[in-house]
Amino acid sequence: MWMAIRAKSSALLEISCSHASDVWKGFVAMATENKTSRVTKRIGTHNGVFHCDEALACFMLKQLPQYRDAEIVRTRDTAILETCDVVVDVGGEYNPKIHRYDHHQRGFEETLSSVRPDLAKNKHIKLSSAGLVYAHFGIEVLSVILSNNKIVPSSECLRTLFVAVYEGFVEELDAIDNGIPMYSEGHPRYRINTHLSARIHRLNPEWNTLESEPQDKLFEKAMSLAGSEFTDKVLEVGHMGRIWWPAREIVKNSIVDRHNVHKTGEIIELKERCPWKDHLLSLEEEMGISGQIKFCIFHDKGDSWRVQGIPVQPDSFICRVFLHKDWRGVRDEELSKVSGIPGSIFCHSTGFIGGNKTRTGALEMAIKSLQEASTNGD
Repeated sequence: MWMAIRAKSSALLEISCSHASDVWKGFVAMATENKTSRVTKRIGTHNGVFHCDEALACFMLKQLPQYRDAEIVRTRDTAILETCDVVVDVGGEYNPKIHRYDHHQRGFEETLSSVRPDLAKNKHIKLSSAGLVYAHFGIEVLSVILSNNKIVPSSECLRTLFVAVYEGFVEELDAIDNGIPMYSEGHPRYRINTHLSARIHRLNPEWNTLESEPQDKLFEKAMSLAGSEFTDKVLEVGHMGRIWWPAREIVKNSIVDRHNVHKTGEIIELKERCPWKDHLLSLEEEMGISGQIKFCIFHDKGDSWRVQGIPVQPDSFICRVFLHKDWRGVRDEELSKVSGIPGSIFCHSTGFIGGNKTRTGALEMAIKSLQEASTNGD
C-alpha cells in the first residue's frame, strides 16, 4: 500500500512539475512578446489641431537611426505619453535627459543660444518644439540628410551650416509658433499667408466639416510637407557650402589683416572676390568685433576695383557707413574732380558701393568716406 501511495505521489509531482514548466514557458513567452513590442520606439505629440513646429520636430526625429521606425502617437493622455520614448510639443515639460521637449509651460524661455551656447550666439527667439529638437539633434539630423546626398562637410563647416539652417528655416517657425512679431513697434503693412506654418495649418480639417481624412493621416501629410521643405533647405545650404565655405577662410584672413590695410581696422581687403557678407557678419560676432568694420574693397572682374559699405544685414542695402554724400550718383571725370581721387568710376546714388580704376583709389574712397562720417557724427 505504501508503495502504491509513493507511486501515485511521484506521478502527481511529475504532472505538477510539467504544469509549472508550461506556466514558466508562458511567462517567458509573454515577456519576450512585450520586449519585442517595445523595440519599436514611440514619439508622442498632442492630438487635435496640429502645427508646423511639432510636424517638423517629428520629421527630424524620424531621420535619426534610433527613431527612423518610430511610431507617432498623437494624444494628450498623460499615461500614454509616459510610455513614449520621446515627447514633443505636449506634456508641459522640457527635460532633455528623458527626452521631453515641450515649450508651453510657464517659465520656459529657452533660446538656441541658451540651449547650445557652444554653437550659436545672440539667438534670442524663444524655441518651439521644432527649435528644441533642432537644438539637441540638429547636428545629427543635418549629417544624416547631407550624407544621404553624398555631402560630407567638415565638422567646422557643419557647425556653420547648423546656424545657417536655423536662421534660414527653423527660427521663423519658432517665432511664429510662439507669437513673436517681426516688428517690435508698429504694425506690419501686410500679412504673409503663404509661409510654411500657414500651409500646414490649412491641412487641418475645417472647423465645420463633417467629412475629412483621419487627422492622424493629415498629420502625416504635415510631416511630409515640413520635412520636404526642411530637406530642400538643408541641401541648398549644403550644396552652397561647397561654394561659400572656402570663401570663409578668405574673409577671415582679410579681417585678421585689416589693420595692415588701414590703421583704423575699419576697412578690409578681399584678396579674392568671393561671397563675403554672411561670413563677415558671423566672423565679426565670433571674434567679438561686431560692427567695427565699415568698408570692403576688392578687385572687380575687369581691371577696376570696388569699394562697398558693410551692410547692417547680409541682404540689406542699409550700410553702417555710406560713401561720401557729395559723390552719390556722380560718375567718371566729374566724380574724380568732386572727390579729389583720380580714376574714380562711379558712386551709386545711395552710396552703398562705388568704383575706381586702382586699389589705391578705392582705398582712398573708403578712407575719405570714413572721415566724412566721423566729422558728421554718423
